[in-house]
Amino acid sequence: MARFQHFDSKTDGTQGKSRLQVLRKELTHQGLTGFIIPRTDEYQSEYVPACAERLAWLTGFSGSWGMAVVLQSDAAIFVDGRYTVQVREQVDGEAFTPQHLIEHPPELWLEERLRAGDRVGYDPDLHTLDGIARLRKAVTQAGATLVAVTSNPVDAVWHDQPAAPLAQVVLHDQAHAGEDTSEKLERITDKLAALKADALLVSDPHNLAWIFNIRGGDVSHTPLPLGRAVIPAEGRPVLLLDGRKLSNSVADSLSQVADIAHPDTLDTVLERMSAGGKTIRVDQATAPVRLIDLIEQAGGTVSSGPDPVSLMKAAKNPTELAGTREAHLRDGVAMVRFLHWLDQHAPKGTETEISAAEALEGFRLASGALVDVSFPSISAAGPNAALPHYRVSHQSNRPISGGFYLIDSGGQYRDGTTDITRTIAIGTVSDEMADRYTRVLKGMIAIARAVFPKGTSGAQIDAFARQFLWQIGTDFDHGTGHGVGSYLSVHEGPQRIAKIGTTPLEAGMILSDEPGYYRVGAFGIRIENLIVVEPRAIAGAERPMLGFETITFAPIDTRPINRELLGADDTRWLNAYHQQVWDQLSPRLDGDVKIWLQNATKAI
Repeated sequence: MARFQHFDSKTDGTQGKSRLQVLRKELTHQGLTGFIIPRTDEYQSEYVPACAERLAWLTGFSGSWGMAVVLQSDAAIFVDGRYTVQVREQVDGEAFTPQHLIEHPPELWLEERLRAGDRVGYDPDLHTLDGIARLRKAVTQAGATLVAVTSNPVDAVWHDQPAAPLAQVVLHDQAHAGEDTSEKLERITDKLAALKADALLVSDPHNLAWIFNIRGGDVSHTPLPLGRAVIPAEGRPVLLLDGRKLSNSVADSLSQVADIAHPDTLDTVLERMSAGGKTIRVDQATAPVRLIDLIEQAGGTVSSGPDPVSLMKAAKNPTELAGTREAHLRDGVAMVRFLHWLDQHAPKGTETEISAAEALEGFRLASGALVDVSFPSISAAGPNAALPHYRVSHQSNRPISGGFYLIDSGGQYRDGTTDITRTIAIGTVSDEMADRYTRVLKGMIAIARAVFPKGTSGAQIDAFARQFLWQIGTDFDHGTGHGVGSYLSVHEGPQRIAKIGTTPLEAGMILSDEPGYYRVGAFGIRIENLIVVEPRAIAGAERPMLGFETITFAPIDTRPINRELLGADDTRWLNAYHQQVWDQLSPRLDGDVKIWLQNATKAI
């Protein structure tokens, strides 16, 4: 039995029509023609508390990103390439028409359907400045009006909406953080001086947790306390957390570095800090429109741009890197035990996607250090593996049989966050499957081996992972790599290896390296390690250079590899990597599992 993940489908797309009907009545009551429902909360979180799952409640869609637009005579749900199959399986297509976010975005859909005089509502706590600007332009061009509501109409008709979370806040020990809050605050005020800002609104709970060395449990799988802070260039910060989340000892510790106030007082704090034309730095990615408007109405000036804390947090200090390396060794042991278990049990035909996910969580739990999984495991057999963000449920659960089985999973440990994907051959695979598997592996290796000048962004090396798929006229519809936190979010920005990854990579950043291939209705492949950006010494180099250290250790299945396609350089890298896996993990293993690891890491 899994402890940190469930396999019940908590959404119900069959209720889409009836819920749409009552929502439309509420829109009429509020004088609205339509309403925009994003899949987010007021913090723009990836994982949102149950009370903020408005999109899932209304439509049945459970993906991590999406948006619905409801008009009186039409409704649509917009998703990106990760969810084009999932949305059609979960959502009633007669109630909500699925749309591709890139090919037919919400603003275009609205512009085509709105008429002069229409009033489209939005919740200003759930939208950022950039996001609402695109929607406002489209609505205005149609002669309609975009209206900020004071009461979310979905909340008005969601009668059994859960209460807001109140998980306890805990201190993140200095032995894991590596830098105390006062040092971080000093660095932040230096940044504010450079930005010519009088204060910083910390609207991202990940940054809040990092600054104040705290963790929480308000959302699933990421140890976040939901809250905000205002940090002035001079004077004490104001930390806005519900006091019910704070024990006396935690409150005493935090009060040494900040004034603690209830979240309901945020408006008053911002008005006071904004008075007299003060400049407030706000994060363009997470600050809600309502707070930006409030600052301006109070006489302040908004400086909209990246939160400088995000980049500080992304470059891990030596203590954080040492912790995450240890977490990955611990996690690697669990993965090896799982892969050995899978090799023993899968050929019998008695295991399923759920039983495998439960087994892996059990091996992680056996370490005694697992705090949570870092995301629900993507345990996918056969055609389910062709859904990049597939989440197994009792309804979709498949037996693990011949072909490929994909497992993408991770753990949250107090010293680090892990994320690893392996694709395993169960029995024989076709020549086509071996070809695609090898091309994905070559792409992963190409990133791992990359050397590049300081100042290079992830977008500039993203094609390294895709080139071997491009050679045969195919690609994958997700980024090659995302940033990873230190006992924080498994999907951390601003660092990423993707077509839109414009942030220069810096030493200490942790990223994933995970190209893939997906044949809808047939099979899917993804191979993923985590890597750390590190300085790279090159004799005669004219510029500072960077490369990657691989910190994930677990065997990569060599059985489906097309040896001729892999090539000599890639083979040398793979053999060297497997030697590292053996050297790092074998002292922590014994018995049959150790023998299995020796065979799994043999040179090819």
